[in-house]
Amino acid sequence: MAINLTTVNPSVGRLRPRANARLAWLAMGLLVVMTALCSATGLGKILNIAFPGGCLAVGALLFFRHPVHYIGFTWWLWFFTPLVRRLADYRSGFVDPSPILLAPHLVTMLSLLTLFAYLPSIYRRGGLPFILALTGVFYGLLIGLIQFPPTTAIVALLDWLSPLLLGFHLFTKWQDYPVYRQALKQIFLWATLLMGAYGLFQYFVAPEWDAFWLIKTSFTSAGKPEPLAMRVWSTLNSPGPFGNTMKSCLLLLLSVEGPLVIPASIVGYLTFLLASVRSSWGGWLVGIAAYSLSVKPKHQIRLFITLAILLLLVVPLVTIDPFEDKILIRLESLGDLSNDGSATVRRETFGLLLGPALSSFIGKGIGDKLYDWGIFAFLFNLGWIGSVFYMAGLGLLVCRLFQGPDGPEIRNDKFFYCSRAIVVSCLVQLPLGSVMAGVLGASLWGFLAIGLAAQKYYRQQAIRGPDG
Repeated sequence: MAINLTTVNPSVGRLRPRANARLAWLAMGLLVVMTALCSATGLGKILNIAFPGGCLAVGALLFFRHPVHYIGFTWWLWFFTPLVRRLADYRSGFVDPSPILLAPHLVTMLSLLTLFAYLPSIYRRGGLPFILALTGVFYGLLIGLIQFPPTTAIVALLDWLSPLLLGFHLFTKWQDYPVYRQALKQIFLWATLLMGAYGLFQYFVAPEWDAFWLIKTSFTSAGKPEPLAMRVWSTLNSPGPFGNTMKSCLLLLLSVEGPLVIPASIVGYLTFLLASVRSSWGGWLVGIAAYSLSVKPKHQIRLFITLAILLLLVVPLVTIDPFEDKILIRLESLGDLSNDGSATVRRETFGLLLGPALSSFIGKGIGDKLYDWGIFAFLFNLGWIGSVFYMAGLGLLVCRLFQGPDGPEIRNDKFFYCSRAIVVSCLVQLPLGSVMAGVLGASLWGFLAIGLAAQKYYRQQAIRGPDG
């Protein structure tokens, strides 16, 4: 899982090799040790403050000294912080809202420094669509500050703002796209393996900290706090975010090679199915279609071979007793949604909210609940005014992603097409899912931005020619 260690050369904004990154690894190692000790000894109350504070300190070190590690550290926090929260609460008492959950947002917010640094030249550098989206978010914040207590609005702002800042930060790193590409491939490979393995452990064992959290939150739709009775949410905080995160991981694995890909895919697909998030299943199918229609014929053949191998490995496991009842029944419900209880409730709720949402010109502001449907999250949180700015920025960037150069080098870059597939898989869920905020928003904006960085990198390579 080693990544070439790098740092920033401020004079040109490029990465240059760094011989010694022991301080970075030491800082991350100490954070892991502190977290494990506090969790094991019942010092969760201390961890409520020490973990987000420690993450911010480590994140700042990595941001300035080891920017590739900073991106990796940020993604690991998005993936594993909810599990840290459950471990902390288990021995020291349930805390809601938990300060621990602020950690990935605080570390991602360091990317504000990137935004401030690029503001004077942001139009020339092609960053105007990001400003449009940010304008929509800050409009929602202003309305939220009028409607809700400042702390409520500002904490809710983190959910909306963090993914955008992560995306902008990656967008500015186009000159070193190959380095970030390799880092992200390794991060998501290991994330698939670890989250998938923990998801199976959760399903078969129902560890006490997960059962405790399930009881305290009264989250009945996630199942019962018993072995073989849970919908898997692994290291995240509910099946929905986990299903959508694993969807992105599995799509990205199409660009990864190595001995760990098959075991990671097996545990990934099993837990992806055990999460029972039908919208993420649909998003995965659309993502697969988008990828297969974009890549060269030789990559299409490899895709079909890969999927065939996975079918041979995963389908027999799905049909055995521990999995059959949970997965097959959920799959069968896709063909008869009219008799599905949760689908009926969703249709009724959608009908009740649609009228008020469409008439929400000003909006309720950020700080109102983040609705399960993207259309309601936009119209209630941002209103029509903020939504127009946000969607204009997002739409311009998506159009640019699909109108970029299509030269021979980028045609051989499977990672680029996987990134586009992830963006498409998120966009098709946008009307019915809140995929613009939190870890789901990080996937949408992160892969949208790295895809745009790839285009700019290959465009400049073509201009410079083979001799650079």
